[in-house]
Amino acid sequence: MPVPNALLLHAAADVARVAGDVALRHFRAGPAGGAIAVETKGDGSPVTAADRAAEQAARDWLAARFPDDGVLGEEFGASRPGAARRWILDPIDGTKTFVRGVPLWGTLVACVAGEGADAEVLAGAAYFPAVGELVAAAPGEGCWWNGARARVSDVAALDQALVLTTDPTFGHRPERRAGWRRLEGAAGLSRTWADCYGYLLVATGRAEAMVDAITGDWDSAALLPIVEEAGGVFTNWEGRRTGLGGSAVATNAALAAEVRRALAAG
Repeated sequence: MPVPNALLLHAAADVARVAGDVALRHFRAGPAGGAIAVETKGDGSPVTAADRAAEQAARDWLAARFPDDGVLGEEFGASRPGAARRWILDPIDGTKTFVRGVPLWGTLVACVAGEGADAEVLAGAAYFPAVGELVAAAPGEGCWWNGARARVSDVAALDQALVLTTDPTFGHRPERRAGWRRLEGAAGLSRTWADCYGYLLVATGRAEAMVDAITGDWDSAALLPIVEEAGGVFTNWEGRRTGLGGSAVATNAALAAEVRRALAAG
């Protein structure tokens, strides 16, 4: 049955907290406070016991409260794939960061209606338990950062902007490396180590652009309402508004067109 977006916003925030707090118990919990044991998945990406425990906690929470909804998670795949509404989970976005003991990882939760790039994202939340930040949003309900309204910056000059990416080598999409180099060359400042934390920085006015050349649905779905409800623009690399487009570009409104021109220029 339909659920108001305001309730889905709170639910997304709650389940992000549940999963993120489980992950936090594993953070820096290896021998002598060192790294947790890491396995390598079939696609070459890392996974830990923390990823699996956090996603299972989120699934258990959702099963108790939204039993008819589907779930898509990075670690355990899809359940109830024919459901009209589904939750998309990334229990630890930034696992490579997590296992290095760097606190800029997050738990992402999105509630989505429909399938594919045209799916409607009904709510999204990103929780960063190691640094104590939570941002959540839903269409028409605003974007909320630790209980206060979030807003993108008003910086309108690219040479004064902070631009971010996760991996400046763009190893999986090297043809997009030149676009990033154009963007960072024109910007006032560029930084990496971003993962989902970069999108939080854009939504809260501390950076002007965050780009990733390749993303999974669990990496990006939650970020669409977060950035848009904070007054920003969220698209894939090609400039299409979608939270499930295989790549992600988030900007404030003032630099939205200029950043995307830089990325796309031949």
